[in-house]
Amino acid sequence: MACLRTPADRFSRLIGFDYPVGFIDVGGGVRMAYIAAGPADGQPIVLLHGEPTWGYLYRHMIAPLADAGYRVLAPDLVGFGRSDKPTRIADHSTQRHVDWMRAWFDALGLTDAVFFGQDWGALIGLRLVAEQPARFSRVFVGNGFLLTGDEPARFLIGVWRAFAQYSPLFPVGAMLQAGTRRWLSRAERAAYVAPFPDARYMAGPRALPRLLPVSPGDPAHRPNRAAWTALETFESPFHTCFSDGDPVTRGGAKPFRERVPGAASVSHKTVAGAGHFLQEDAGEEIAHFMRDCALRS
Repeated sequence: MACLRTPADRFSRLIGFDYPVGFIDVGGGVRMAYIAAGPADGQPIVLLHGEPTWGYLYRHMIAPLADAGYRVLAPDLVGFGRSDKPTRIADHSTQRHVDWMRAWFDALGLTDAVFFGQDWGALIGLRLVAEQPARFSRVFVGNGFLLTGDEPARFLIGVWRAFAQYSPLFPVGAMLQAGTRRWLSRAERAAYVAPFPDARYMAGPRALPRLLPVSPGDPAHRPNRAAWTALETFESPFHTCFSDGDPVTRGGAKPFRERVPGAASVSHKTVAGAGHFLQEDAGEEIAHFMRDCALRS
């Protein structure tokens, strides 16, 4: 498939995100970028972003987790951040993103991993947790879900899918601000726009909303239902960390708490005063919650 690579100088003025960048070929010459922080021999903790963000979203969480002794890894999904960007919307599918993410895990040989996924990071990451549960020692889901298409229709998801498909504009900086309670600086908004110099780079952000399964006829319906079946036997600690101010994922913690055995006797968190991008509003608070959960076990 044809891919573009965002010029490196687009990321030259990032504030608070000065980490070495690595690249891994996840198949067919497609490169996935990631940053690493903390001790190389520390327990790995993987922070997976969603739509339309990239690893920069976790900059407030990385230092506290690295200081706690974790090897913190924040990859950029293919089509986002510093990763390669397939140029066609049709190049993106849920299965392909799961396969790319699995290839990244395999290349790094990650085991005993702690996982945190938000938005599409949860949708993709939980598929891997379901496939290879022994690889994960602890899971956190923040403002995310694993949709199958069996759920009642969510009006905002329908609006979001239509917007991504038909709107001539896709203002990433404005989207981040709309989903964040605190005011983002001009530099922060620019950092989220940086991966996308022009519309040719935007196939990923345009594709993912329309891949959300909204009916049993969607391609992800059966694999996601199978993933739920596997998660219903997952007994390692499984925490939810949802904000109180996200209309998109409101109520999304309940199915995890009710259906995943590992969620039954562990701590969960509601983050007050945070929006959809809770990492922006309360990143350090969430990192401390994650650290404390591990200390209590």
